[in-house]
Amino acid sequence: MADSTNIGSLQIRNVSKLFGAFRAVNDISLDIRNGEFLTLLGPSGSGKTTLLMMIAGFLDISEGDIALDGASISDVPAEKRNFGMVFQGYALFPHMSVRDNIGYALSVRKRPQEEIRSRVDEMLELVQLQDFADRKPGQLSGGQQQRVALARALCFSPPVLLLDEPLGALDKKLRVEVQEQLKDIHRRVGTTFIYVTHDQEEALSMSDRIVIMRDGAIEQVGTPNELYERPNNEFTASFLGKSNFIRQDGKLFALRPEKIDLRAGTGHADARMSGTIRSITYFGSMKRIIVETAESVEIEVDIDVWRNSETLAEGDAVDLLWTDAAAVELQVG
Repeated sequence: MADSTNIGSLQIRNVSKLFGAFRAVNDISLDIRNGEFLTLLGPSGSGKTTLLMMIAGFLDISEGDIALDGASISDVPAEKRNFGMVFQGYALFPHMSVRDNIGYALSVRKRPQEEIRSRVDEMLELVQLQDFADRKPGQLSGGQQQRVALARALCFSPPVLLLDEPLGALDKKLRVEVQEQLKDIHRRVGTTFIYVTHDQEEALSMSDRIVIMRDGAIEQVGTPNELYERPNNEFTASFLGKSNFIRQDGKLFALRPEKIDLRAGTGHADARMSGTIRSITYFGSMKRIIVETAESVEIEVDIDVWRNSETLAEGDAVDLLWTDAAAVELQVG
């Protein structure tokens, strides 16, 4: 399905967006590679959607420049950038069939009917909605409507597809299913995807690279594995997954809960800390245990139920063990 004629590398250079004196985006530079799935991840107010809207052309750039394959598009209006867009609310035409919704962008471009029919058939197959072509959006589930919106955005072969919290309206189980479908579709079409979310699990499961944003600036960029295993700072370590923060020898370390070994408190020689179990929460495949240490620090430990044979209870004394490699030193300040 991938179209080798598609282009889609973006160069973002010192881009800022000001609303009066407020800098919603502050001096961001970023290269987005052709064909990659890049996610802008951050809390509400981090600037991720504002940056996406500037890439789309819906917001003017206050400072800096955005280029597509080396050619500036900062002064190109949104409708002439030829980018696809998928929103959380789907924005489907309720009076049109699925087929007509998908083919809409080609219809307004006055493409021949046979070309439209062929391309829409291709998109219906891509999103596995061949049997729903004649239905109206109101007759579809939320996940099916999202796939129609995706097919419509891809139908005209855009060089870049922009996705703004597209799964936010779906329940958790359906979100996981659509995430898998979206990742598969990206792999098949080869279009550059730029995806905005505040959901860390979405970002980790789908992205080639993740851009962590806070207060209008980039905190760290990397693959999901790089960011999770080697966060640069406390914000990244805490926002992308859970971390314990431990100060030792004047340094700050991040320690993931699943990388701690918890033993009954019998004074293990290689114990890093000792403490008392304050709470145990059961999640089916794992237990989350909060340990109050002798240093008055609370440590969170996640253990796989099937691998743990020790019977533990609140109030038990325990030892905490971990390897040197498990603790990641963070930049401070």
